[in-house]
Formats: sequence, C-alpha cells, structure tokens
Amino acid sequence: MALYRISGVWKNSNNVITHYAFHNVEGKSATRAIKMAKHDAVKLLETRGNVATTWVWDYVQATWEIGEEVTVVNGISGKYLRSNPDDKRTDNLEHLIDFDWIAP
Repeated sequence: MALYRISGVWKNSNNVITHYAFHNVEGKSATRAIKMAKHDAVKLLETRGNVATTWVWDYVQATWEIGEEVTVVNGISGKYLRSNPDDKRTDNLEHLIDFDWIAP
C-alpha cells in the first residue's frame, strides 16, 4: 500500500490532462514530483491499496494543503483520474499547478 499526492498536471494543445505530478508520501514527508503519464497514473491507482489525494498550494499560508481523494473513473473516452466532485474549484485536478510552463 502506498500513499501519493498529486500537485500538478501537464495538458496537451486541446487542454486535456496528459500527465500528473505524483509525489510518494514517506512518513511525514513526500518525494519530489515525478511526471507520470495518464495511463500509468490510472494503473498505479487501480492497484489495490494505493491511494492519492490532491496537494494544493496555499498561497496565503505558503504551505501545501492536502486536498481531496483522487479516484479512477471510466468515462466516454476511457479511464482518467478525478478528485472528489464536491464543487470546490481548488480541489479539482484541472486547477492544480500547470507544470507545462515549469517542466516540459
């Protein structure tokens, strides 16, 4: 069983998420982000015991905050990751940090 945080995304020219910034949680700390393709992220979270949450940067407090649980859903165009749809815009995966301009 492993615990992960997702802090950001990469999108293609159609604004569709293609990769996620995954962090492995080890005790009270987390690893540096690893760029993970959507299909690999789906496979990882479909593995029994693996759990992920969003990791949202709090600009006011200047700290990372644990967000919503992330699950695999099967949509019209295939499987993808989705956070808990609780109408909080900041917890949505699409609104995490856009890493396209930081690390291609």
